[in-house]
Amino acid sequence: MAAPLQASDRLSPTFAALADPTRRAILARLSGGEVSVTELAEPFQMSLPAVSKHLKVLERAGLIARGRDAQWRPCRLTGGPLRDVADWVEGYRRFWADSFDRLDDYLRGIQKQRPKKARKKEKTNGRKQSGN
Repeated sequence: MAAPLQASDRLSPTFAALADPTRRAILARLSGGEVSVTELAEPFQMSLPAVSKHLKVLERAGLIARGRDAQWRPCRLTGGPLRDVADWVEGYRRFWADSFDRLDDYLRGIQKQRPKKARKKEKTNGRKQSGN
């Protein structure tokens, strides 16, 4: 299950960039399409240079690309690093799904092994308790 070291090296800057809620909010805004740096900065109570620092972190991680068109500085989301994270997380999702499936099988097996009388008594007791 362990990923090669190179994949981990690609994931580290992405996870570091995603660790900050402001940067995640910036990515969420960019998921709707290209936006200027000024527009990105509007909802945040911070200076434009502070927003630019966040953008540099996102850019170094490969999560965004910035352009230049005269005075307009557009930013856009780039999906490659997020795909790498999704692929990495998918392995763990499968692990947990398989673990829960095994637990479910185990619990069904235990239920089948218990005498029917005990199961019936538990159901009856459960009904009496819920009626109080």
